Amino acid sequence: MKYTSQHEFTHNQADKIGILVTNLGTPEAATAPALRRYLAEFLSDPRVVEVPRLIWKVILHGVILRIRPARSAKAYQTVWTDEGSPLMVHTQNQAKRIREYFAAKGSQYEVTFAMRYGQPSVASALDALLQKGVRKLVVLPLYPQYSGSTTGSTFDALAADFTQRRWLPELRFVNQYCDNPAYIKAVAESIRKHQAVNGKPQKLVFSYHGVPLKYLHKGDPYHCQCLKTSRLIAEELGLTETEHLTTFQSRFGREPWLQPYTDHTLKALPAQGVDHIQVVCPGFSSDCLETIEEIGEENRDYFLEAGGKTFEYIPALNSTDEHISALTSILEEQLHGWNLEGQEAIARRDERAKSCPHNAKN
Repeated sequence: MKYTSQHEFTHNQADKIGILVTNLGTPEAATAPALRRYLAEFLSDPRVVEVPRLIWKVILHGVILRIRPARSAKAYQTVWTDEGSPLMVHTQNQAKRIREYFAAKGSQYEVTFAMRYGQPSVASALDALLQKGVRKLVVLPLYPQYSGSTTGSTFDALAADFTQRRWLPELRFVNQYCDNPAYIKAVAESIRKHQAVNGKPQKLVFSYHGVPLKYLHKGDPYHCQCLKTSRLIAEELGLTETEHLTTFQSRFGREPWLQPYTDHTLKALPAQGVDHIQVVCPGFSSDCLETIEEIGEENRDYFLEAGGKTFEYIPALNSTDEHISALTSILEEQLHGWNLEGQEAIARRDERAKSCPHNAKN
């Protein structure tokens, strides 16, 4: 096996602590070719689609990638900004603010971000961190609730890269923060701020990205963690059981997914006498196609066309002060107890390398 190494490595390089924030990913442009490349990578992940590979390859390349890219491109065009994809913009801003927070604490921290699919890739981000001397690494996937198809897949990408590296950093990996108090308070506060301006609805709807029902039956904790998040936020807000509900959106294909479905629920609520709702998506750390277009437009239309009168989408936390405070709090917990070698230890390490009988280059 051929191992990669840091191209500019020296034995007297100062050790650093790295923080890698990751998100799902986004196409590079709102065009059919860009969507085809992105969807090919995303839908080829066996964590995302658990279908026998040969069968799925035929379906993916023979049908889906011939039809879906053009349709998805039209949807992305409705949310694309002058700065690019909303998910990319928000993730960049989150990483920037986290970087600023840790820069104020010292020069030993290196902070960057990566996308599981698309660019910047996990491999390129790891390369950049390790070349800067990162020997201890915290990885924070921006998925509050764990699922094998999101958080698990992120670890797969990390592990795959590490199999090609000679010197691995000490690693800490955040696999969920669905019940983290700071995160719960941040979501609750965003809801309070919205309601302070717009009033309270008859029903607060928590909408999460769905996954196939079979994942739950196979042991994936995502469903339970979504329900826990909803319960904790409702408790923080002092809501009764009749004042909120949890639904699941974004299903794909014909097999059963987690229920109740968001679209079916919103179509049915007006007939139950509910004509004012607010929807919040606590599983999304950043606003993206699924929140802006699917919830804010498509599902809004379903509700209004069914007789609803007032529909309000409460934005994701994005790079708000409360969100950054929650994320840095989670990272601080992970960093606890980590210390770096001082200059004297680094100098001794360099001297030992120079005194090696074979006198390696460094």
